Amino acid sequence: MDLKAHLIDKKTAILKKWFDAIADTYAKDTAGFLKKQKAQFTNPVGYTLAEGIEGLFDGLLKGVLPEEVFRFLDGIVRIRAIQDFAPSEAVSFIFQLKKVIREELGAELLARQGAAVELAALDAAIDDLALFAFDIFMKCREKIYEIRANESKNMTFRLLQQARLIVDTQE
Repeated sequence: MDLKAHLIDKKTAILKKWFDAIADTYAKDTAGFLKKQKAQFTNPVGYTLAEGIEGLFDGLLKGVLPEEVFRFLDGIVRIRAIQDFAPSEAVSFIFQLKKVIREELGAELLARQGAAVELAALDAAIDDLALFAFDIFMKCREKIYEIRANESKNMTFRLLQQARLIVDTQE
């Protein structure tokens, strides 16, 4: 049985461990909430994470195609971009998958003939996914800073207008 077949067999366990690892990057009470509820409306973050990692995992099994995994990656990264995560922390959830896979598959499976080559290819695909996630993260942060700068400009302009230091020439 090749690595892909083993990953498909262990998909549920891998996704659960990966979700738990991601949830553990949050504060303890938040992590507990994320792990308990994954309903779309009562816990949209948990739902997005659960749906997103499943889509990413399926994308990795098919071969990472940016247009197929973008929706899943974008949802997770957007959430982490507006939270107080450093860039490295925001995309670290991708790398956690490597550890989870190794733990779940076990040493004897990874030691079999040809597993190193398959695992190296999977690691490279995960690394590509992380780079893609970083690009999305940076675009999100740029947009956030742009919105904040525009809001500051608008607020300053309105204050100057209220103080009658700027006269609207259209009136």
